[in-house]
Amino acid sequence: MKNIEVSKIVVPVSTSDGAGVKLKRSIGLEPNYFDPFLMLDEFGSENKDDYIAGFPPHPHRGIETVTYMLAGDFEHEDSTGGKGRMSAGDVQWMKTGSGIIHSEMPAMKEGKLHGFQLWINMPASKKMSKPEYHYIDSNKIGIYKDESKFLKVIAGKFQKTEGPINKHNVEPIYFDVEIEKNKEFNFKLPSTHNSFIYLIEGEIKIGIKTHNKVKNSTLVLLKKGEQLRVSALIKSKFLLISGKPIGEKIARGGPFVMNTKAEILQANEDYHNGTFVK
Repeated sequence: MKNIEVSKIVVPVSTSDGAGVKLKRSIGLEPNYFDPFLMLDEFGSENKDDYIAGFPPHPHRGIETVTYMLAGDFEHEDSTGGKGRMSAGDVQWMKTGSGIIHSEMPAMKEGKLHGFQLWINMPASKKMSKPEYHYIDSNKIGIYKDESKFLKVIAGKFQKTEGPINKHNVEPIYFDVEIEKNKEFNFKLPSTHNSFIYLIEGEIKIGIKTHNKVKNSTLVLLKKGEQLRVSALIKSKFLLISGKPIGEKIARGGPFVMNTKAEILQANEDYHNGTFVK
């Protein structure tokens, strides 16, 4: 069984999005695309001025957005009629398909806000499908724990614990893992998948080969293989995310991700002439 080793260590870039929400972006700049993953943002601050303006109404087409809250509250509203208030531990999994307009605004005026948003590409056959909005309350997320680790299973399966997201075309794995100092996390990943770890806090060693230090808010792209071993040098928390590549050409234009430039131009035209939402 082939061990999984580190391919690339990426320090996130500080940027902003929406109406000025400060965040750290690790996929979407460099690397620009880690098939099927298009973007990964970590947003988080105890200063309300960094997040209070939120993400006012904006469109998407051709992607899925996965928002995972660790702290704070967000209000979601979209053109499908979907509404929800996200709190710590909740997940919003939205398939934008042919087009959706949504807003995500903080439902708090002070305190800590912390979470992640992941963009997943959709295959050409699904890019113009009907939009879907799935709200996953924290108590619907699978939990596994033993003396060395604590896992939240959002998608995929760890031992007998399954996440609420299944029967998905990229066969995603999305774990939130907490591991005690000097303990190990071991997991068998599909050799077909592209996988990464996003270290939230702590310090970890991945695989059996020597690599540069991985500590706090760091993206680690993994080589393909089967056996993943993560050792915690201190108590650590990280996301493990994995998905089957789609293998299609992509064209990007802001909030739209399609397969050709012509389709991007059509998305912009639809949005501006009022025919975007089907």
